[in-house]
Amino acid sequence: MKVLPQALQNLIDAFGTLPGVGPRTAERYAYYLLRANPDKATNLSEALSALHANITSCPKTFALIEKGKQYSDLYTDPGRDKQVVAVVAEPFDIVALEKTGQYKGTYHVLGGLVSPIDNIGPDQLHIRELIQRIDDDKVKEVILATNASVEGESTALYIQQEIGDRDVKLTRLARGLPIGIDLEYADQITLTRALEGRQTI
Repeated sequence: MKVLPQALQNLIDAFGTLPGVGPRTAERYAYYLLRANPDKATNLSEALSALHANITSCPKTFALIEKGKQYSDLYTDPGRDKQVVAVVAEPFDIVALEKTGQYKGTYHVLGGLVSPIDNIGPDQLHIRELIQRIDDDKVKEVILATNASVEGESTALYIQQEIGDRDVKLTRLARGLPIGIDLEYADQITLTRALEGRQTI
C-alpha cells in the first residue's frame, strides 16, 4: 500500500540524491513545493531543464559558459592577463577568487583533484590541457590555487613536475591561520603553512 502519491515520492527520492540532503530534508523540500504556489515548482522545473541544455565548459579554461559562446569571458576579456593562470579544482573556485576583485589573470579548471581513494588520477584532470596552454599562451606565471589538503598538495606537486624546466614562475596561494581561530584548534598543515609564510611586522 502506497503511503504517498507516486509523484510526491518521486520528488522526495530525487531530492534525496543531492549531496548533503537526507531523507527528512528531502521530504521537507518536497512538501514545501507541494504546498507552495505552483509557479515555484514550475520555475524550479524550468531552471533544472535549462541546466544541461544551456551550459557547457570553455574548451580553453574549462570554466562554465553558456552554450553558443566559444570561450569564457574571463579568457577573452582584453583586460585579463593571459600570461597569468590561476589553477583551481572546480568552477566555483573561480567565483571565490573573483569576489576579491584583486585578480586580473585567467583561470584553468582541473575538474577535481588527484585522489587515489576516489580513483581519480592525473589523466582524468585537465592537466595536459594546462601544459598546452602554458606553451600556447607563453604563460609567465602559474598560480596553484588548489585546496590545502593532501589531495590539493598532491595535485600541485604533480603539476609542478609536469611543468618541468619551462620558464614559468610557479606560485602557491598563501596559507595561514584564519581570523578568529584559536591556535590549539588549527590543523598541522595550516600551522606549517602559517610558519612558512610568516611576515615581518
